[in-house]
Amino acid sequence: QVQLVESGGGLVQAGGSLRLACAASGRTFSRYTMAWFRQALGKEREFVAAIRWSGGSTYYADSVKGRFTISRDNAKNTVYLQMNSLKSEDTAVYYCAAVAYYTFEASEYDYWGQGTQVTVSS
Repeated sequence: QVQLVESGGGLVQAGGSLRLACAASGRTFSRYTMAWFRQALGKEREFVAAIRWSGGSTYYADSVKGRFTISRDNAKNTVYLQMNSLKSEDTAVYYCAAVAYYTFEASEYDYWGQGTQVTVSS
């Protein structure tokens, strides 16, 4: 079992930056694929970014590529999402998720955090 807790959300102006963090506990973290998903009000949950256990392989949704960076610190059991050049369409609840293999599909992830709200004002 893995427990995940997100932090770092808030209100920023368009063009600004935020760094989200996801702290993991409960069992070994280092071998899990970690990902960020987001869900805007009235919309379906969508994939944002994923990182393998080694940190050597990452994948991004086209909508955030070049603006967001996912990273992990296995010694601290924490994964991060650095968000730059934020746009109003990035406004959503951001969720951290974990799974024991590499996938981009939300339905395949086993563990989820509670979410953190990101609001980008224009």
